[in-house]
Amino acid sequence: MSPSCITGKCVFATTRRAGWRLSSPCLAHEVHVLTGILIRQLCLAALIVAGFGVGTGDVAAAEVQSEETLSWGVSPPPGYRATNYHAPTPDHIPGARVVTTAQLRELIEENPRPFLIDVLSGPAHPTLPGSIWLHNGGLGDFDAAEEKRFLDTVALVAGPDKSRQLVFFCSSARCWLSYNAALRAARAGYGNVYWYRGGIEAWRAAGLRTVTSDNFQW
Repeated sequence: MSPSCITGKCVFATTRRAGWRLSSPCLAHEVHVLTGILIRQLCLAALIVAGFGVGTGDVAAAEVQSEETLSWGVSPPPGYRATNYHAPTPDHIPGARVVTTAQLRELIEENPRPFLIDVLSGPAHPTLPGSIWLHNGGLGDFDAAEEKRFLDTVALVAGPDKSRQLVFFCSSARCWLSYNAALRAARAGYGNVYWYRGGIEAWRAAGLRTVTSDNFQW
């Protein structure tokens, strides 16, 4: 069974692409860089106390958005992450580019539009409009057949042009699934791979519209 990340809990798939059951919250051994995070939280809390109209929802949104570009000092591993998917991620990725919410909004306005690929595991969830959901597409322990099937699906989505822009995302900056998927596409020769590190949580924190994900069978 393989875990995925959504709302801070583990979701275990009884198969790779179907049959989910929820487990208890992840006991992730995360290394927090307190400097910066704590200061942000204290400053926002002080604004609330002082009556500046900053609500708890604003605090949560600001924290999510700050994590989008936050460095936890995590280095990219030599390969794919195959365990503990719900954990702080690196702030960069070999062979691909990290894109923020603001940058992604600009990319979406371009012609041709980039392909948005959601690789979050678990049940249906809010996702970015126009995205394709490849359930469990970011697992790090694919065998050769699964890897081929994933890359064949990406080729089906993007067409034969490996210069087309591909944007991979999952739940948040604490989700390794999109890191794995972006790295896998880059290693397969795609030249314009983007990793939307902040993911769905950063998109929602910015107040942007979401739709319910629709699983693309692959």
